Amino acid sequence: MKFDKKIAVKFGGSSLAEPEKLLKAVMAVVSEAKRGTKIAVIVSAMGKTTDTLMSTAKSISNGKVAKHELDDILSMGERTSARIFATALRNNGVDACYFDPMDDKWPIITDEAFQNANPDIEVCSKNIRNYVLPLVEKDTIPVIAGFVGKTKDDKITTLGRGGSDTTAFIVGENIGADQIVLVTDAEGIMTSDPKIIQNPKRLSEINVNTLVGLADSGAKFIHSKALKYKPKDIDVKVMNNKHDDLSMPGTLIKGALSWELDAEIASSIPVAEITVIGESISNNTKIITEMFEKVRQHTTLLGMSMNTNSIIFYIRQENNPEELFSQIHKITVDNKETIAMAVKKDLAFIQTSGVGLEETHGIIGRISEDLRHAGINISGILTITSSILLFVDWNEKEKALNLIKTSLKTQ
Repeated sequence: MKFDKKIAVKFGGSSLAEPEKLLKAVMAVVSEAKRGTKIAVIVSAMGKTTDTLMSTAKSISNGKVAKHELDDILSMGERTSARIFATALRNNGVDACYFDPMDDKWPIITDEAFQNANPDIEVCSKNIRNYVLPLVEKDTIPVIAGFVGKTKDDKITTLGRGGSDTTAFIVGENIGADQIVLVTDAEGIMTSDPKIIQNPKRLSEINVNTLVGLADSGAKFIHSKALKYKPKDIDVKVMNNKHDDLSMPGTLIKGALSWELDAEIASSIPVAEITVIGESISNNTKIITEMFEKVRQHTTLLGMSMNTNSIIFYIRQENNPEELFSQIHKITVDNKETIAMAVKKDLAFIQTSGVGLEETHGIIGRISEDLRHAGINISGILTITSSILLFVDWNEKEKALNLIKTSLKTQ
């Protein structure tokens, strides 16, 4: 019996690397379609095709290939996959067609940032609703080359890292998918990289704001650029290509990210900075643990930094902080590795965050320079995934916040 379930499914390169894997992917789609599910398919290049095209193009051109020409060459991997996948679907009993960037109805339109192009969401959305959705509604499976776009004047572009996921997210949102499925060579989002850690565990669910921290830290999951296109109200399932059933479990990615870079005062009360200096402090976990426990018992730890000879705690000034200062001082004088303690009080904690922060070149320098020109000293700065944490004088918090917001808007 047919029903109105709708999915967008993306097959990564490892899922299409060999004829047997490709056929398994095709039959998984065929089986799902015969259950009555309406489907759009997004495909990556088969196996290492993109790497081969890249190295071949550069090796025969002394590495001097224009970016727009290289994008045209690299697109051939996904464009070939789309043709093969659509043909295989038709040969196994379901109606299918492929989309190619040379078609007038190609949906993914981008800017001219070749090698790392950015989709024009308004145009992409309109195209998908006009050209892709009608096919899905009448049970024709569109097969779309992921990773690939074109400019408004028909130059081929590629979307950079995570490009096929980006395509899947945009397509899924605009066909009104109930779920977006990313088929990979992993069981889902794991507690660590299986190539580094033996027997990591599969997470059944993860919020996208948590996942972006892993992506920005270099983990091999989903690139943060792609994650910012994840639709707010559509769950994304990451599952293993060893299954020939798209309903099998994986990891569900929930929620959505903010596109805008922004800053806020992250603590409603002043913050104190406790600095302990010494020699080889980082080698003495007992001292670190003892100090950490004292902080945890008294107040909220907002940030922490450490090198070989010093450790800094940023804490909320609450619950009689002088008592905590005394206890940290006692630990300092009781251990030979620690020499002295310093405290700086009445600081403001400003948090800067947003997807793409790590790709905004020179942002820390720009913020620092703007604050310097205004005579505002930065007492501390930490970078954590897609966040920059700054500590400035409490009395200058509003001025500093406005300057930082202005810095973020300056491209």
